[in-house]
Amino acid sequence: MAQIGAAQQSGAQATGNTAVRPFQVNFPDADLADLRRRINATKWPEQETVTDQSQGVQLKTAQQLARYWATDYDWRKCEARLKALPQFITEIDGLDIHFIHVRSKHENALPMIVAHGWPGSIIEQLKIIDPLSNPTAHGASASDAFHVVIPSMPGYGFSGKPTSTGWGPEHMARAWAELMKRLGYTRYVAQGGDWGAFVVDYMGVQAPQGLLGIHTNMPGTVPADIDKAALAGDPPPSGLSAEEQRAYAGLIFTYKHLAIYQMMASRPQTLYGLADSPVGLAAYLLDHGDGDGQPAAAVVAALHRTSSATGELTRDEILDNITLYWLTNTGVSASRLYWEYKGGFFNAKGVSIPVAVSVFPGEQYQAPRSWTERAYPRLIYYNTVDKGGHFAAWEQPHLFSAELRAAFRSLRQPL
Repeated sequence: MAQIGAAQQSGAQATGNTAVRPFQVNFPDADLADLRRRINATKWPEQETVTDQSQGVQLKTAQQLARYWATDYDWRKCEARLKALPQFITEIDGLDIHFIHVRSKHENALPMIVAHGWPGSIIEQLKIIDPLSNPTAHGASASDAFHVVIPSMPGYGFSGKPTSTGWGPEHMARAWAELMKRLGYTRYVAQGGDWGAFVVDYMGVQAPQGLLGIHTNMPGTVPADIDKAALAGDPPPSGLSAEEQRAYAGLIFTYKHLAIYQMMASRPQTLYGLADSPVGLAAYLLDHGDGDGQPAAAVVAALHRTSSATGELTRDEILDNITLYWLTNTGVSASRLYWEYKGGFFNAKGVSIPVAVSVFPGEQYQAPRSWTERAYPRLIYYNTVDKGGHFAAWEQPHLFSAELRAAFRSLRQPL
């Protein structure tokens, strides 16, 4: 299992259970050998009876990925990238919370906490750390620099696994505010997509002292009556603008592909295969629909991309994330978040602080400005971009970083 260093973080010392302790990733060779053995021992089903992806992740896709995973993929490369980053553990509300914390060298950098989602992890945000904390190396201004904090959600990655109920997005929102306070940040912003969008929305509802504003790339903007109609699969309500009609079509598509989420929301403990079979875990994490197709088009494209000079998602990055789930045995514990949450997925939550929104074309639905302005009365930034999808930071890290610089520029002042 991953090892935790014994020394304390300088500059953020604390006593008792508020201590911030350095963390380093170090999985033993035996864990990697066991992973390869299990992949090679996979008992495969027969091929799907259709020629498309409508029955799920296709056999050919899964077998090609498994073959590469068992023979050529090198987890140690990802581990080396993680080891090069400052990582820490601190206990919040009785649970160990793991996080990356990269401070910018630039004066007056704005602290920002970035929240990932499912089926993601801190792996999703690795490519945005340097563009955000070191903007001058990426053609941006020093005045746009951020101190970057990226926590692993409870039950995900290197954070602790809750042993009782209650760790939903509302609780995580309070925990992330406590984390920023513990790190000594008195003024900061928050960003999230997927479940991270829920977390930062609730941070916006709770409005903890010091939180200047939030940015979301999966905004909760859908009016209640429209959401109800979409869930029922009804025709679009009358009076929708063209932009709203496109958003409604996206909601209809998304709500027709809820099977894996419904399983996690109702019976997460039944998913023993996620802990026992690497290929079973991989297929489940790959089957994530978005606005570009089912499964996610960006993920499927990445399975055939061995490298990228401009930051697009690659096969190794997909496997880095899946392998992290496997080595930490968090397939089931991560799924329980769906069971914890009882609210709507895209509904407005009553955020009253400043909000910035970036709309990506491959997202599950493209939030119209009209709905966004109603859901976020203090909207300070709204922009639609021309590429990128649900995993925006992972798929388009440079574009995503530029969005965050622009989104929070109005909230900056000397810190």
